[in-house]
This record gives sequence, structure tokens and C-alpha cells, in this order.
Amino acid sequence: MKRSGRTIMQRLKDLSYLPSYIGRARYFRGHGVHSPYIYAIVRQVFMRRGLYDESCTLYTELVERGVAKRRAEELTNLVWHCGYKSWSIDVMGRSDIIFATLDTQWSDLEQYADYARGIGATLCIMNPYNNRERWQTCCRIIDNHPSTTVDNRAYLLVFNNHLPKQRFCL
Repeated sequence: MKRSGRTIMQRLKDLSYLPSYIGRARYFRGHGVHSPYIYAIVRQVFMRRGLYDESCTLYTELVERGVAKRRAEELTNLVWHCGYKSWSIDVMGRSDIIFATLDTQWSDLEQYADYARGIGATLCIMNPYNNRERWQTCCRIIDNHPSTTVDNRAYLLVFNNHLPKQRFCL
């Protein structure tokens, strides 16, 4: 008998996500993040509503590429917070941060990661959980990366700076 419109099997399937929820619970609102750099990003970027800077060319460009408005807002604030002067979308260009949207094939993501590491840029991979191949490629990037990575479910940030090797799942 279905009271809520969902069968028992559908309800039990939701329990398969429980380990992920428990693993991410310690990072809720920045608690458990022991890196001052990442803590500042969580508190001042991910938890902020509204844009820091009113000139929102990056915001409009990301929204036009199919990124959700809230995520585009967070990424625009990240660029402002980190002091990045240049950015590129779906192009391996000389910039401070490179965005790889769904238009970038999963097979090219490792080349993007190597290129970003070579020039010292931050790489932002949009929708890392989109399909199995994309997520497996992102896992290889995380495992081989010498610096900090932040998995925000909607995007994966791969920092190439002075930070030690750490992985944050927000």
C-alpha cells in the first residue's frame, strides 16, 4: 500500500545516499574545515546571497551556458573573492580560472587539469556527477592532484596554488 505515492523500494533506495550525506555533514556551514582559505570560501562565497560585484559579465556568461543562477552567482563571487583577474570557459586559455561546463567532453577533462596545473590556474569542472565516465575522470583528477580540491556537488574546484593536498566534500 502506498500512502506517500512512493513504494517501499523507492524509499529504501534513498538510503543508499546516506553515506554521502554523513560524510559531508562535518563540512556543514564550514564546521570541520580546518583550512582558513577554504573556510573563508565557504563562509564568504558559498553562504553569501547576492553578487559582490555588480559588473556581472561572468555571471551572465555562465547562465547563458546553462549553469544554474545560484551556482553562477557562487562562482562569480569566488572569482571576486580570490582576486582572479581573468577567466575562460570551455577553452584552455591563459587565465586565472578555467571553467569546464558540460560542453567540455569528459575525455578532455584530464587535459584541462594538466593544463591548469601547468599554468597555476584554478580549474572548475561543472556537473562532475553528470554521468559515470565524467565522475570517474574527476576521481582520477582528484587522486593525482597535488593541491586542494573542493567538491560542491554542482562543481569541482581544483586549486593549483600553495595549499596542501586536501579534499573537501561540501
